[in-house]
Amino acid sequence: MSRPKTFRNLVTGGAGFLGSHLIDRLMEDGEEVICLDNYFTGRKKNVSQWVGHHRFELIRHDVTQPIQLEVDRIWHLACPASPIHYHSNPIKTSKTSFLGTYNMLGLARRVKAKILFASTSEIYGDPEVHPQPESYRGRVNPIGIRSCYDEGKRIAETLCFDYQRMHSTEIRVLRIFNTYGPRMLFNDGRVVSNFIVQALNKKDISIYGDGNQTRSFCYVDDLIEGMVRLMNGNFPGPINIGHPNEIRIKELADLIRNLINPSLKIIYKDLPSDDPIQRQPLITLAKKELNWEPTVSLEKGLEKTISWFSKEIENTYQINQ
Repeated sequence: MSRPKTFRNLVTGGAGFLGSHLIDRLMEDGEEVICLDNYFTGRKKNVSQWVGHHRFELIRHDVTQPIQLEVDRIWHLACPASPIHYHSNPIKTSKTSFLGTYNMLGLARRVKAKILFASTSEIYGDPEVHPQPESYRGRVNPIGIRSCYDEGKRIAETLCFDYQRMHSTEIRVLRIFNTYGPRMLFNDGRVVSNFIVQALNKKDISIYGDGNQTRSFCYVDDLIEGMVRLMNGNFPGPINIGHPNEIRIKELADLIRNLINPSLKIIYKDLPSDDPIQRQPLITLAKKELNWEPTVSLEKGLEKTISWFSKEIENTYQINQ
């Protein structure tokens, strides 16, 4: 009986939150993996368990610069994905989205590799259509403080489909909705990590705005499963991958507070500009094309995430003693 083909995979942003979980999956599946990261938001610790493995290679590199490699598949995840990080260097964020994607598409064309681009629900902006189908073109402010990320991902999607049309590059475009889980950065400014870190440190939980804005939260294992199915299938995308269950931010705060410390207070702060009021994926296409839908409940996913953050805080405290 012949063994399934082993692919040589390049994962950009591989030391990041999503990238490291993807690498775990690929390595566990017996694939060869090259992890590319400049450590702007990624951490070597996230992939340290694979360093020295004969199927794994770690390269420090910035995707805004070209690189010559021989690979079968490119998983292009490199880009700061949280407001705190892309606000800290918005020009770098725009360059990563455009030049990084341009370089990876060029590599894919040269070596005839299949390329998956990790796009985002942020391309829908502050939507007027709810929930958001892939056919919705979005409502994005092109000059706002979030534009470096939102518009960066939009032009990157344009590049992908232009390479498909002009050069027959085999593309996969994944629109990722809010995802959470172990290995999120403590200071990434995302609502799940913010609430968990504040609660574990016995601080008031801060909500920006009135808390009635909504999001849909997908556990990282479910997201990676959808990503792998998209790469392994024949549908180019774009396709939404996220959890369809919508929840108000203040409900999320209550849930996390009750899981960690019900006595904590919730305080309200000003809402940042261009922050979307609603965000919920329509995943009909994912069900049809990928036979995918999330299986991990918010409560179960939060329990796993809280446990990871708790251990990280405990380890940091012990190191500092």
